[in-house]
Amino acid sequence: MLPNTGRLAGCTVFITGASRGIGKAIALKAAKDGANIVIAAKTAQPHPKLLGTIYTAAEEIEAVGGKALPCIVDVRDEQQISAAVEKAIKKFGAYTIAKYGMSMYVLGMAEEFKGEIAVNALWPKTAIHTAAMDMLGGPGIESQCRKVDIIADAAYSIFQKPKSFTGNFVIDENILKEEGIENFDVYAIKPGHPLQPDFFLDEYPEAVSKKVESTGAVPEFKEEKLQLQPKPRSGAVEETFRIVKDSLSDDVVKATQAIYLFELSGEDGGTWFLDLKSKGGNVGYGEPSDQADVVMSMTTDDFVKMFSGKLKPTMAFMSGKLKIKGNMALAIKLEKLMNQMNARL
Repeated sequence: MLPNTGRLAGCTVFITGASRGIGKAIALKAAKDGANIVIAAKTAQPHPKLLGTIYTAAEEIEAVGGKALPCIVDVRDEQQISAAVEKAIKKFGAYTIAKYGMSMYVLGMAEEFKGEIAVNALWPKTAIHTAAMDMLGGPGIESQCRKVDIIADAAYSIFQKPKSFTGNFVIDENILKEEGIENFDVYAIKPGHPLQPDFFLDEYPEAVSKKVESTGAVPEFKEEKLQLQPKPRSGAVEETFRIVKDSLSDDVVKATQAIYLFELSGEDGGTWFLDLKSKGGNVGYGEPSDQADVVMSMTTDDFVKMFSGKLKPTMAFMSGKLKIKGNMALAIKLEKLMNQMNARL
């Protein structure tokens, strides 16, 4: 476990979903330093199946040395978020750290607030045991999970880093290894038992699958693996760009206003461009007529998977499969276009 250092004393941490599970674990970790915690969550009244409310969480936070401000917040309601922020400023002066569930915005916000506010995303390498996991995974799922403590420790590590540490997609186990943690069995619900990879990481190692099956358990991800990793057909890149071109319109160009350059390696690779600045838009092999705003480098296989919805851009970037240079905000805009084309690819 990562020990507390006291460095968050006096800091104000705005945490969504802090009434239970991962959010509450992060809150308690920071509270042990003497931090101020804004508990932004929906549960004000006890739930028949899920333990914890914003008020019970506040009691736990204050019991370990923190100060708490429970706020009823649905993150889909902008007014509730604004009201919670105003309450936090009124009570604590300001908030210095925030946890939100919006990783795809990390790229754009990290670029926009560079030098002022650090923006990072944190993902678990394995499934994490929460009440929601029990409901979704069924009996016995907890033995394949780690405790919420590993996310709390990883978040705590990020909180202590300088503003220059920004725009990162961090995996909990990786950052804790950098902190010197070697024994990860302390985070396991059942030490020594095979762990299920997180649902949203684009990793389905064959070794893990075989190891889980050897214990008599059925890996939840096995079927998804077969769906996510098809072998692209011959000429798949050219066909993908043909479908992209057929999907272009003046409205798409007006909404995007960017030129994308794709540096693809592997079969059918090379340099391709997507011009969403010129009237009607255009695609083609080679360099665009004007300078590209965003350059994306990846394999042809991953390119086809990404445009067909079988590989999320966020996950591709996190795992190093996708490298991006240029305007990050415009890179995010491209994902919306991909979503429109998924049904056709």
